[in-house]
Amino acid sequence: MELQITQENQNPLFNRKEIQFKLEAEVTPSEKEITELIAQKFSSQPENISVKGIHGKFGSKTFTINANIYESAEEKQAIENKKKKGAESKEEAPTETPAQAPVTETPVEAPAQEKTEAKQEEPKQEAEKQELAKPDEKPTQESKVDAKEE
Repeated sequence: MELQITQENQNPLFNRKEIQFKLEAEVTPSEKEITELIAQKFSSQPENISVKGIHGKFGSKTFTINANIYESAEEKQAIENKKKKGAESKEEAPTETPAQAPVTETPVEAPAQEKTEAKQEEPKQEAEKQELAKPDEKPTQESKVDAKEE
């Protein structure tokens, strides 16, 4: 794999060198491989290099690579975006399969069910009171059905 520099800019504001390469390869190179190649070519430490992108076209063996080379690892850490805590832990920690994951049961809310049952019983009780209050009337079809259900 041979790196061909297509563009090189010195950025004094961020204390870094911004570089664009072209690379001929059979397979898309990994970020680690590219970092090592850039470190050899520019005689820099791999921890001072940030690979921004590896772009290839479909069916082509040529890749365009964007990278930044910093003066020191501290400057790189101060300027580069930091990964979220969850993303770092996922990379470092092995993932648990569903069989290994601890099972937590959510408590069933029995009082809520009792409340809904109590609300349903209240209208029935009120209807019975109304029927008892009106003894002079003849029972209707609906009240006969209610009496059979009880």
